[in-house]
Amino acid sequence: MELHLEKEAALLEAIFFLEAEPLDDNSLSKISGLGLEVIEPVLDYLQEKYAKEDSGIELVQISGGWIISPKVELWSSLKERYGKKSDKRLSRSAMETLSIIAYSQPITRGEIEAIRGVSADNMIRLLLERELIKEVGKKDIPGKPTQYGTTKNFLKFFKLNSIADLPKLQETESERFELAR
Repeated sequence: MELHLEKEAALLEAIFFLEAEPLDDNSLSKISGLGLEVIEPVLDYLQEKYAKEDSGIELVQISGGWIISPKVELWSSLKERYGKKSDKRLSRSAMETLSIIAYSQPITRGEIEAIRGVSADNMIRLLLERELIKEVGKKDIPGKPTQYGTTKNFLKFFKLNSIADLPKLQETESERFELAR
């Protein structure tokens, strides 16, 4: 039996156009009125449709949900005009601090500073303001220091579906992150 998914695909396209945030399968089902058993084949259909060379968009999974986005190879031409104001570039120090948190989370300020070799106060404050990191708990040691981890905004900022999608570290880099542990 061949499925004809054009109408359902058009409905999901309209939803993606109207929604600014990534939507998971359950949300798509609820908004569209389509059953979950229909959502997956429609998403596959849309991915195939957008994979063609004559399409400037793609369906990508970010932070557990689906969103339509410009193809990566086109973004450099579009970013200056259409980049979000909140997507301001991060300084090298902020990127270094963020990468330490992303690869070592949960991690305390002291552990970050032990790896970086410099104070992390300003970078942590900046990353908290940008909502790329958040407080995730307290470490069970004297003084109960705050532990930090990444947020859904981090995943969206870097267009990742989950933290597991981070690039793998080389062995020497991996050892550097373990020194503070």
